[in-house]
Amino acid sequence: MERLTSSAPVPAHLRGAVMALGNFDGFHAGHQAVVGNAVARARAEGRPVIVATFDPHPMRLFRPDTPHFRLTTLDQRQALFAAAGADAMLVFAFTPELAALDPQAFVRLLSEDIGVAGVVTGQDFTFGRGRAGSVAVLAELGAAAGLWTQAVAPVADASGDIISSTRIRTALQAGDCTTATRLLTRPFTIEGVVQHGDKLGRTIGFPTANIDMGDYLRPAYGIYAVRGLRPDGRILDGAANLGIRPMFDPPKLLLEPHFFDFAENLYDQRIAVQLIAYLHAERAYDGLDALMNGIAQDCVDARQILAGTPYLA
Repeated sequence: MERLTSSAPVPAHLRGAVMALGNFDGFHAGHQAVVGNAVARARAEGRPVIVATFDPHPMRLFRPDTPHFRLTTLDQRQALFAAAGADAMLVFAFTPELAALDPQAFVRLLSEDIGVAGVVTGQDFTFGRGRAGSVAVLAELGAAAGLWTQAVAPVADASGDIISSTRIRTALQAGDCTTATRLLTRPFTIEGVVQHGDKLGRTIGFPTANIDMGDYLRPAYGIYAVRGLRPDGRILDGAANLGIRPMFDPPKLLLEPHFFDFAENLYDQRIAVQLIAYLHAERAYDGLDALMNGIAQDCVDARQILAGTPYLA
């Protein structure tokens, strides 16, 4: 799958594509419906599919002090878009210059610079300076520029509530992995390079693979049942602590999974860790023996949960 940027020419073989357009952070069931419609239309017309996303997220430009909220990295989105049938991902660099474009200029960017034949987006999509452009405006301006527009209705869950990234973030911050997984159609997954730590876990028989949280949303701090995905495709069950390490200056937030029955070196490897279930909040233990007993019980509980939970990619 190809990765394009809005600052570079679109290759000739991808001009005339159908574009799915949105932020798509999380790529939840609602986002999947938008991309699925774009893929279906493109396949029917014999056209390539480009999924466009924005980086950084527009909120970072307009509200730079907003706490971390990302559900996916660009690499994760690219893999998800490819699995959904896209031929390329186009990353719009969300700069002050892009934000300042009026709706007419943005549509010209789509029709002339990128050369798309049509755009599929959600009904609530807005664009252009001051969010002046709506789906109706896109359809009107697009028609004049020779491109069609399709708006996909929001997707609701079994309760009738609209699926959104906000709902997913709220669930994760409450430790509700079950709801987050259902809305995403897969577990919330944190990818990162395994770092060297203080190796305390190794000295007490529970070695961990330390991963920096980067720009990811901060879920509820505490202990989780997790699954790790290695670059070679192996899947590792484990229990993880997600929280602040006060011994770092400044204190550092880490995800620290301990993988069961695994003793290989993971340092400097990029792994993905799925949050399957929230066990409990962080606890203070009275001494090393109590700590070790607490971790051992967490591992027992996590094993039991994971044994009854099928793997979701």
